Amino acid sequence: MSTANNRQIVLDTETTGMNMIGVHYEGHRIIEIGAVEVINRRLTGNNFHIYLKPDRLVDPEAFGVHGIADEFLADKPSFSDIADEFLEYIQGAELVIHNAAFDIGFMDYEFAMLKRDIGKTETFCQITDSLAMARKMFPGKRNSLDALCNRLEIDNSKRTLHGALLDAEILAEVFLTITGGQTSLAFSLDSEQSNQADGENIQRIVRPASGLRVVSASDEECLAHEGRLDLVMKKGGSCLWRA
Repeated sequence: MSTANNRQIVLDTETTGMNMIGVHYEGHRIIEIGAVEVINRRLTGNNFHIYLKPDRLVDPEAFGVHGIADEFLADKPSFSDIADEFLEYIQGAELVIHNAAFDIGFMDYEFAMLKRDIGKTETFCQITDSLAMARKMFPGKRNSLDALCNRLEIDNSKRTLHGALLDAEILAEVFLTITGGQTSLAFSLDSEQSNQADGENIQRIVRPASGLRVVSASDEECLAHEGRLDLVMKKGGSCLWRA
């Protein structure tokens, strides 16, 4: 199926957790989807955001990342309840996702559990991995979303915990910046009025070109970092930071 490349959906998910060994998504579920629509490099305000009941407990490690509790999810819809709406929203678009393999793996897993022969997401959407793009642009540097915000001077001060919609909004600005230098995320008039009322617009900050303090890691911190990577290697069998 052809994709409408002028329509991009910047997407993020939060999950009950992930497996360190084997298939990362198996046995886990999506609990939040946040997506931001971009058409012709303009945010439309036509966002998709929902929390989902996973019918299993959230891992403590995952809760520490996103802060979404089991009690909060108890009365939320299941993925099967919103699958058609979600499919209609993303179908034919270019999906922009940071570390796309993670989120797409979960999405394909959820679609497969519906037993409706929906097929892989790549068959009805174009998939763009913004992490892979960033690694090509900034080789040898940290390219997490927070690191990119710092490098590109994008305000992420509201990101105290991971949240799918907020992360998608921030990623949209990062993506537009690294693909064309755009720093003003203009909304259509109707969407602009709506988002101004919500008070949730992403604001770009201006930092001085000089005078920034550079703090290097101490020897003790470097050793602790290497020890952490050793643990990742032991549990997962591989480590991207040492690839």
